[in-house]
Amino acid sequence: MEDTSYWLPLIWVAILGVAVALYVVLDGFDLGIGILFPASPEEAHRDQMMNSVAPFWDGNETWLVLGGGGLLVAFPLAYSIIMPAVYLPVLIMLLALVFRGVAFEFRWVAKPHHQLWDIAFAGGSIVASFMQGVILGALLHGIEVSSTGTYAGGSLDWISAFSILTGIAVVAGYALLGATWLVMKTDGEVQAKAREQAKLLLPVVLAALLIVSLWTPLAIPRIFERWFTLPNFFLLAPVPLLAAYAAWSCWTGLASGRDQRPFYSTIALFLLGFIGLAVSNLPYIVPPAVDVWQAAAHPSSQFFMLVGVLILLPIILAYTVFVYYTFRGKVRAGEGYH
Repeated sequence: MEDTSYWLPLIWVAILGVAVALYVVLDGFDLGIGILFPASPEEAHRDQMMNSVAPFWDGNETWLVLGGGGLLVAFPLAYSIIMPAVYLPVLIMLLALVFRGVAFEFRWVAKPHHQLWDIAFAGGSIVASFMQGVILGALLHGIEVSSTGTYAGGSLDWISAFSILTGIAVVAGYALLGATWLVMKTDGEVQAKAREQAKLLLPVVLAALLIVSLWTPLAIPRIFERWFTLPNFFLLAPVPLLAAYAAWSCWTGLASGRDQRPFYSTIALFLLGFIGLAVSNLPYIVPPAVDVWQAAAHPSSQFFMLVGVLILLPIILAYTVFVYYTFRGKVRAGEGYH
């Protein structure tokens, strides 16, 4: 039983990590499309942009459900602490996602009077992205936990200069994902504009990553110790070095006119940032007070849910791969799936 109680939480952490990473990458680029909407006022361009994500956008949000539901069933203590701490930004994020989803469906049937739905699609994408970054910043900054294992902070403690910065960083990062996706999936004027947008966004994303990467260890001693003490400094050096290489690969792909390299390089940049966050905070699931074993549900509950996840997860992954394979190739001007 001791071995089970040790390993099951780690398995669930890995599952939640995969779910969050897939959500950020997959839903990130279609949120990025909405973020870029205001910069493309031409209706034909907006049609082409939305058509490039039409077969994928709703399935991408599956991973958000798995992440939130998995946190509740596998780590109920963490869920009971995190949710009161970030309840308001989570609520705003979900409402923004609802507006975006409704706008995506109604924009086509409302033509030619679709301006309101364009605003809802862009606004929902921007607000949802910003709130996701704010939630991330609040978690990284630390959540105040009482001696009884409950949230001890206030309802607005999630607001800070750091969380605002991470909110802006996520918006810029998703916009970069969206721009590189358009470079890969579209042609003509939309692709050309997206390539120029990506060239502008990449330095902004890199600057935000650098600021966050320096801010967190300077402000939080345990993170400084994790990264800048020996031998950790040398063991973890490949993470920032690979991130620098991914940024270089993205830029050279944009400059040389390659269509696929910028998108995959941006994905690599996101995944390396995610790895950096995991390295900084594990084994804490509620930094800096509650680790994965303290927050874990009873092993019998975790094992019961794990059986279901191990059956369904391969099916979801197979379906996702099938959809992306089926709708591979470019969406050219005038083409669509609606």
